[in-house]
Amino acid sequence: MNEMYNMGLSLHSWSAVAVLVMIFINLYVLISAKELAKYKKVNSLYLVPLEITVLGTLLFTGIVMMAAKHLNFTIENIVMILISIVIIILEVKRLKSLKYLSTKKDHALAVYTPFARTLLQIEFGLVLLISIWMWLL
Repeated sequence: MNEMYNMGLSLHSWSAVAVLVMIFINLYVLISAKELAKYKKVNSLYLVPLEITVLGTLLFTGIVMMAAKHLNFTIENIVMILISIVIIILEVKRLKSLKYLSTKKDHALAVYTPFARTLLQIEFGLVLLISIWMWLL
């Protein structure tokens, strides 16, 4: 049982790193985007499904680890749950605003970029802070 628990914790840690990498890739693609139509296409075909999968892996392994601990709600677990909810809400806001962004407007990407960049930086900071906190424990 200990081997399974240790493997789950390892997978959870690597999933957190993968979420950080995906947020960084999203930031890079956003900053380097020149055309809104191409950015929307890349985002909807590649980035969003991959990021949701990686975030789902992180959340699922976290839930499994909580079940393995017999659902002990510690401060760390509650903070991770709250941060997960915040990240999901920020992603929904970012993707919803991108969905309704018109590709016919000339400076739509220039208006969207600072907003999306701020949300992605907040997500990156939250995941990085909780990861550092967990690695220090």
